[in-house]
Amino acid sequence: MKFKPCLGTVALLLVTILAAPQHTNGQCSAGDEKKATEKSDPEQSRTRLYKGESIFTLRLLDAINTATPNENLFFSPYSLYNVLLMMYFGARDSTDKLLRTGLNLQWSDSKTTVYEAYDTARRSLQGRFSESNSVGFSSVDKLFFGRQIPISTCMQQKLPETIELLDYETQPEEQRVYINRWVENATRGQIKDLLVPGAITRNTKLAIANAAYFKGTWQTKFKAAETNKEIFYISADRQKFVDMMHVEGTFSHAANEKLGCHILELPYSSGAEGTDGPRTDNQENQVSMFVFLPPAEPDALNKLLNRLAAETDILHEVVNEGISRKVDVKLPKFSIEKTVEMKPVMERLGMGQLFENSANFDGFTDGREPIGFDEMLQKSKIEVNEEGSVAASATVAFSFRSSRPADPAMFHCNHPFVFIIYDYGTRSVLFNGVYRQPE
Repeated sequence: MKFKPCLGTVALLLVTILAAPQHTNGQCSAGDEKKATEKSDPEQSRTRLYKGESIFTLRLLDAINTATPNENLFFSPYSLYNVLLMMYFGARDSTDKLLRTGLNLQWSDSKTTVYEAYDTARRSLQGRFSESNSVGFSSVDKLFFGRQIPISTCMQQKLPETIELLDYETQPEEQRVYINRWVENATRGQIKDLLVPGAITRNTKLAIANAAYFKGTWQTKFKAAETNKEIFYISADRQKFVDMMHVEGTFSHAANEKLGCHILELPYSSGAEGTDGPRTDNQENQVSMFVFLPPAEPDALNKLLNRLAAETDILHEVVNEGISRKVDVKLPKFSIEKTVEMKPVMERLGMGQLFENSANFDGFTDGREPIGFDEMLQKSKIEVNEEGSVAASATVAFSFRSSRPADPAMFHCNHPFVFIIYDYGTRSVLFNGVYRQPE
């Protein structure tokens, strides 16, 4: 896929090495595969799935920020959510209930309904973006089973395109290299050598992976000639110079009273070339960056993050409340690369049981082979420049409102802010970040 220089690149990897005690045998989805007398509506289920994911997104932001409170952050809630969905499809008993709660799946009593929603979303995504588009997003899931693992009939029927067999027992190092190459290819070369030597061993039974990649060109590009060194106020007593980008254009802008911040939408072009103007009414293929800018005052960023954590259902309001108007925008030119150990983050989200010996993932093998998870790793990267955005993510699991002011409004990001990359088609946050300081 060919693009002009782009704004962001993200990659995420979750790796989980598997070992767990034997559990009793059972049906494909822990007894919830009952033949429903009423046929579910896949589109309605997909909408509910997306809503649950948006709530999960803000809870995840709070958990990661709590774990690393003084750093720049960048991660993909979309990629992580997909890996946890794969885990849910193989979960049983209390582990099933834990993931249903953690992923906000209480709207359905049937795993089949959740799977249909996931599958509808996956196929819809595959058909939305083409090589000729200025915006591209892809998300690929993979279940890398060991060749000796007796995969359940349910998994083989529901996820045939996702399953791949690897020889962990005799060639663990070669399989590590193979997974790394898969990640590299799926993220268009953005994430290389993700798994370090020794990460895959003879005891590995399953690696659950998601690789997500995004690349987009700004609809209204920043002017490279107007990028200058300016002061970024990290705190009241700390400042650094940054390359500050500048553009004046028509954008969707809002002042949100609940969050106590101003919000600006920076859309990516949906055509072959970026053009000036706000996003169009046809939102199905629209992807935008939203920047949440708190007041330039002490502790304003933490107050914003706390409000986001408390208002976990606010994203739908945020993406629809802006007023189209002339805005003078300044945004740092930056890059962030982060690796996050996700196990403690999952513990903060109340899902630490997923890594205990008592966790039940018999749905992967019908109980014929114990499966468990003990490590999770997320690696992500973004680069922001005048042209647009690139983002890639690989996840693997292995063993205050105001009236319209005078134009133009000033939206100068010269102090810490929060940002998301939001896809209107899936109503999902693809990537999420906090910019505190130049790196």
